[in-house]
Amino acid sequence: MSDTLHLTLLQLNLHWHSPDANRAHIEEQLRQVEGADVVLLPEMFTTGFTMEAPTYAEPMNFHTCRWMRLMAAHTGAVIAGSIIVKEQKRYYNRLLWATPDGEVLHYDKRHLFRMAGEHEVYTPGSFLPIFNLKGWRIAPFICYDLRFPVWSYNRNAMYDLAIYVANWPQPRIGAWNTLLAARAIENAAYVAGVNRSGIDPNGVFYPGHSAVYDFKGQVLAQAGEEESILRVTLTKAALDDFRQKFPVHLDSDDYLIVDSVAQSKP
Repeated sequence: MSDTLHLTLLQLNLHWHSPDANRAHIEEQLRQVEGADVVLLPEMFTTGFTMEAPTYAEPMNFHTCRWMRLMAAHTGAVIAGSIIVKEQKRYYNRLLWATPDGEVLHYDKRHLFRMAGEHEVYTPGSFLPIFNLKGWRIAPFICYDLRFPVWSYNRNAMYDLAIYVANWPQPRIGAWNTLLAARAIENAAYVAGVNRSGIDPNGVFYPGHSAVYDFKGQVLAQAGEEESILRVTLTKAALDDFRQKFPVHLDSDDYLIVDSVAQSKP
């Protein structure tokens, strides 16, 4: 167990529908990363937020999954971000969690963004895993999930850090900033959100604003609109002390979701 967790968020201007170019660009950025425990990449980091799943989906353990394992081994850090995965004739917006020892865990996006037709292309996830790293418990979420507090509900303080990987556009960036802080406050947990930057060919502007918040909703680090690398160190003792003195989780409502909540291997 470690009292500290070193996070690095890569806020990237993604190349549209160009997996090779995006992987190469991320490799360049990773050369500047040292001492990280976790490196977070945006949603659909190989393609941008696209509905062309039949063209760009990969099976598990294919190019990007293998590449993430390699990058994790090279950096000594977990590499996490979402890509399009095809499995049993279905498409998923899937967050991969690749560890330095070669293990790859995953989370499938639960809330699909119907305003872009995502629900017509992809299959929603049905479980929320909890990833364990150095004694930290980490809950993964993807973009639109941020708007749904019951899905993010930290029942019995089951996680210490929530991570959100996103392609969140300019018109709603105020909601992004507000909801990241809200999820931290209501769940008494650290929250990290990584967004992309730049403009895609559809004219959608993504203004970055990747950020990390503490359990009081105070911002620890925040990026601007351009590509950037955000680094922050989280402290477990501070979180534990706050929860002991202000144990809001003991008085929270017992929301239940029909789908199961699973926990990964320690």
